[in-house]
Amino acid sequence: MPNLKTVAEQVGVSISTVSNAYNKPDQLSSELRSRIFEAAAELGYAGPDAAARTLRSGKSWTIGLLMTERLSYGFSDPYAVQFLAGLTTACEARQIGVLLLPVVEDGSGNLRHPAIDAFATFGLDSDHPAARAFLDRNVPFVGGTRLDDPKTSWVAIDEAAASARIGQHLSRLGHRNVAVVVSANCSSSYQRSEFAGPEDLADLNSSARFAGLSAAMPEANLQVFNSAPNSVDAGRLAGETLLDQQNRPTAIICLADVQALGVLEAMKVRGLAPGKDVSLTGFDDIPAAAAAGLTTVHQPAFERGRLTGELLIDQERTDRQITLDTQLVVRSSTGPAPKPL
Repeated sequence: MPNLKTVAEQVGVSISTVSNAYNKPDQLSSELRSRIFEAAAELGYAGPDAAARTLRSGKSWTIGLLMTERLSYGFSDPYAVQFLAGLTTACEARQIGVLLLPVVEDGSGNLRHPAIDAFATFGLDSDHPAARAFLDRNVPFVGGTRLDDPKTSWVAIDEAAASARIGQHLSRLGHRNVAVVVSANCSSSYQRSEFAGPEDLADLNSSARFAGLSAAMPEANLQVFNSAPNSVDAGRLAGETLLDQQNRPTAIICLADVQALGVLEAMKVRGLAPGKDVSLTGFDDIPAAAAAGLTTVHQPAFERGRLTGELLIDQERTDRQITLDTQLVVRSSTGPAPKPL
């Protein structure tokens, strides 16, 4: 019966080299791996038994991604799609699987059992009960929020500094009557379309973004509108309310591009010109933002996902706290504040 030894003898290499072809592909050249796989196919060797490999190594060869949304959100939200593409690119290069774990409202107890080697989160912090269930088992974790603790691992952006650039840009354009569209809860089962109260501001998913924005616009009157979930439809509903006010804001800031695209729809219905009648900004710079002429903050979603995957896989990597650059991308949706009539 063919095994690692017979394949090694056929190719003229060591048993460990054949093992690395399957388990540590980055350590071999593509030419040598091809020779090994061709010999294995000729001998009828299908590769190491996955179950036996897991028992020997104590590894599942799988990483987990905790999500606050239904799994379908990961394949429909443009930012999530880019992040997942980067994450899976890093994992498939090492033949590592990715397990998506949706977090339901109650959050605790039901995610203790999946066998994963490391995990990251999308849309929730490490203090969430579902994340704690894995942390209590000492499962390695890579977060998406910058933390001061030197023992933590994360790939993040400076959220406050990024949003401050939006505030500074609009302030230079003379905007003082400004509405900010936020989401106090991004669960797809949670829906809100109303002006935010103090309790909502204490539960923002993008608290750092809002803080940076507020600090950059001390002279502005900021109306805060709570709109959830994070979708184009929710943004359109927010836009309808804000644009129909008697004292309409001269600028609307959305802390996510998808909601800004919804506000654009509401503006179009009302015959309002972005950047002339009302300025509008987003955050993320998803592919649709450029086509819509949306001023926004660009953050490298694919690279963020890819680096998260690399840190999850390579626990020996030394640079474990990575801050990625962002930039303000100014397009036609912003312009000088209209002069009072």
